[in-house]
Amino acid sequence: MAGAVRQPIDIASFEDYVKANVPEIKCPISLKQFGYGQSNPTYQIIDSSGKKYVMRKKPPGKLVSKTAHKVDREYRIMTALATTDVPVPKTYCLCMDDTVIGSPFYIMEFLDGRIFESPDILSVSAVERNQMWHDAIRTLAKLHRVDPKSVGLETYGKPAGFYDRQLTTFKTLSKAQGETVDVETKKPVGAVPRFNEIVEFFGQKKYQPEDRGTLIHGDYKIDNIVFHKTEPRVIGVLDWEMSTIGHPLSDLSNLMVPYSLTAAHYPTALVIPATSDSSQPLRRGTYSTFHTSIRLGGLPPAETVVKWYSEVAGWDPTPDLAYGRAFSSFRDTVVFQGIGARYAARQASSPQAKFVGQEIAPSAEVCWRLIEATRAAKAKL
Repeated sequence: MAGAVRQPIDIASFEDYVKANVPEIKCPISLKQFGYGQSNPTYQIIDSSGKKYVMRKKPPGKLVSKTAHKVDREYRIMTALATTDVPVPKTYCLCMDDTVIGSPFYIMEFLDGRIFESPDILSVSAVERNQMWHDAIRTLAKLHRVDPKSVGLETYGKPAGFYDRQLTTFKTLSKAQGETVDVETKKPVGAVPRFNEIVEFFGQKKYQPEDRGTLIHGDYKIDNIVFHKTEPRVIGVLDWEMSTIGHPLSDLSNLMVPYSLTAAHYPTALVIPATSDSSQPLRRGTYSTFHTSIRLGGLPPAETVVKWYSEVAGWDPTPDLAYGRAFSSFRDTVVFQGIGARYAARQASSPQAKFVGQEIAPSAEVCWRLIEATRAAKAKL
């Protein structure tokens, strides 16, 4: 997954820093850049002995969001979790000095394993796929069992009011993203459709789950997990920039996004499953192929996933899953808008960004349908 460097850095300056701070890495080095991922540019370091490491940095230039791209938070939580049973890469150094390569960065271990871009993991057998999903769920539950204070992360976030804080953050973020003007077309990215109505729904206390105050990853999904090269087990979890103390439902719901959507006319149309009140195709386009081009028949049943989680985490999220799934869809919509904004500013890490930014409207429509389903489910209780 590592190839040509699309965003060059000052190799000489970087090597000087490495020589002084990371003696494990033998200079001279060569760099490749990973092609997947939409946020922080990530590079593979190959030192003179042939050993590989990973460097992850903030994007260059003035950023659209002041709260995103927190490489220092990634470094802090991975370093802290190294003392637990949650698998994370070993960390080597954090550099907050912009003068070295132009933006803050950290260096971590390269995990030689398997990363799958789609949650259906079609390249393995059904038995192995089931085992991999099981270990991904167990790993998430292990994270949620960690006492923040026990690893020095009691100040990493606030234990209460998670969803209200998320709404405040997303409102600020979405406004900035929508106002971002494309450097070539001079047109703004634009607002998320139904944004005010969506925010009004999620802010209602009668729908929000009760606080739990656990460590959360913030973007836990199959493509942020590294599996062993030959065994169906997790060897590392990546991309911790959105981590905090919050509500564990958000992580579980994010992982279960595939169960909220089905590509019934795979891969050219996206529909809401029959459990909501609509089964009409939303549109033909890249949303289903980029985000949820899955075959649900290949995944373990949703009820089984929740059971696996509950067995390790020690609590049953079932009563709040509808809200969690709807909120995850909202979060995805704002993420798509952010990718569109980064492309507009030409700061996007992935070459796919131009197309992902086009999926704001269909993603918002998915979110609204899930909100309607959540209201209906709550009314029956």
